Amino acid sequence: MKHPSTQEFFAYWDEKRADARAPDRSAIEPDAVRELLGDIFVLACDEANRFPFRVAGTRLSALLGRDLKGESFPQLFEAEGRRNIEDIITAVTEDLLAVVAGITATSDEGLAHLELLLLPFNHRAHVPLSLTGLLAPFESGHSSLRDFKLTSWRYLGHRPPERLVPRALRKLKLARGLMVYEGLR
Repeated sequence: MKHPSTQEFFAYWDEKRADARAPDRSAIEPDAVRELLGDIFVLACDEANRFPFRVAGTRLSALLGRDLKGESFPQLFEAEGRRNIEDIITAVTEDLLAVVAGITATSDEGLAHLELLLLPFNHRAHVPLSLTGLLAPFESGHSSLRDFKLTSWRYLGHRPPERLVPRALRKLKLARGLMVYEGLR
């Protein structure tokens, strides 16, 4: 992690999770990260609706030039990179992995470099899945960012999955070494 905001938010999340793989959503106190709220967001883990923003900070909305609530997070990315970000979001949510990523985006002012942090919440019965994150630019002076592109990413804290398997197939994994493929006979 390179950005101070990313480091601070990860440290707070890590403290709140204690010995668990992820904290409960209710454990995150907005007042404790007051200075970071403008860069923080929450995504609904709803694949059918393409992982929409539930909440987006004011600086983040200003950086993109619009209110992001309800908008699809992967749609911010170039078409060829959307599958990668969807797979990363799925790994964060299902495997409770934290991820830090480098991103570039285009603006009228030129190329912008940003750091993305995605953090899971603990799964609870009868509570919709969601995750939190922070998107912080390294340079100021950019607005109306578009065409996001992943330049790098890595998993934090836990061993990453061996390989990303499409979600529909991952759900059918029954035992180590045994995989059931739905629809094949």
